[in-house]
Amino acid sequence: MEKLPTLRAGDASPATDLLQTALSRSGFRTAVDGIFGSKTLSAVRGFQATRGLVQDGVVGYNTWKSLSPYLAGFMLREVAPGDTYYKLAAEYGTKPRAIETANPGIDPERLTVGTELVIPLPFDVTPVNIRWSAAALAICAEGIGARYPFVAWRTYGRSVTGHELLCAEIGAGYGHEVFYNASHHANEWITTPVLVKFLEDYAKAVSAGGEMYGIDAQSLFGKSRLTVAPLVNPDGVELVTGALRSGAYYDKARAIAAEFPGIPFPDGWKANIEGVDPNLQYPANWNRAREIKFAQGFTKPAPRDFVGDAPLTAPESRAVRDLTLAHDFKLTLSYHTQGEVIYWKYLDMEPPLSRELAELFGRISGYTPELTPPDSSFAGYKDWFIEMYDRPGFTIECGLGAPPLQPDKFGKIYLENFGVLATALTANIL
Repeated sequence: MEKLPTLRAGDASPATDLLQTALSRSGFRTAVDGIFGSKTLSAVRGFQATRGLVQDGVVGYNTWKSLSPYLAGFMLREVAPGDTYYKLAAEYGTKPRAIETANPGIDPERLTVGTELVIPLPFDVTPVNIRWSAAALAICAEGIGARYPFVAWRTYGRSVTGHELLCAEIGAGYGHEVFYNASHHANEWITTPVLVKFLEDYAKAVSAGGEMYGIDAQSLFGKSRLTVAPLVNPDGVELVTGALRSGAYYDKARAIAAEFPGIPFPDGWKANIEGVDPNLQYPANWNRAREIKFAQGFTKPAPRDFVGDAPLTAPESRAVRDLTLAHDFKLTLSYHTQGEVIYWKYLDMEPPLSRELAELFGRISGYTPELTPPDSSFAGYKDWFIEMYDRPGFTIECGLGAPPLQPDKFGKIYLENFGVLATALTANIL
């Protein structure tokens, strides 16, 4: 499991959100408010008592290890004499089919004593009421990958601070590859759980033989190949959510922000941790973007809108570019906030089906298809993808209100976009 910090009473951080999530899932009901108060302390001590741990209320290595199944959503269990999938499912409150899915290649009618099984637990892996971090994504990757081995997670690059940039791939239809990405901008991190939750729901529907927005999930799986990069800018996201609150990178970001007192810190931070906007880094009229942003005063590292010294100097943007070049994506969706609009065109470039799909996605979500505002029309991922491939690329701006949108907005955003995410996999792109 991803290394998590030692927590004590009084702590308040995204790691506390994860602690409270795990405690609640383990049976110690605790509000997920990110504050390690007296009720959380009591729950920690209660959990420690049931696991034979020192009841000191400190969440260190051993307590995190015992809590880890309630974050990643699975147990490891050796087959004992008399075990069957039905017996194990009853013991752990799960379903035989879920155990079978998590253990491909094992014949449930011929279980061998001592064989280690992955046992999915009876809750979804993806937490939707927390502040996100690189650790949260790594935990979800571990859990979703274990429960649904046909979802392949891999590292496609590293951030400025060295965080792994994770992407997931699902589907057998290599002739129709589609790419979804989120959180280019740090204070738009609510888009990350949208994509992770969709990925998990998709995998669950494939496993169960269910549907996605009225579309047979197994048919989707067979006809398309989806790549998801849900956390493009982990360093910036951790600055905004509070997972990064000290150290050299934090101090540098705070110093950058002090040069722009009109932008709230850290809530107004969109850039990567070095003050470069990852979505102004792509080689699609980058020089024009530079002219516009310099005229607005963003001539040096800033919380937002600094284009960098040259295209693709930000490792996060360069990694997304390289990931794209390594595939044959027929369509891309880039998730941002806010405004409930869909941008679908780049300059006068209108790839085949772009307008029709934008209108379809608008009907599904209730969002309005619009042309990108002139001041934001250059050097974005969508712009580069359209110019490079002449294929549909969309920027979807979710939600209303000033970023960062909080977890209480997640449910509405997810409902609005679930159908878009499912339908985009079926688009007949030639």
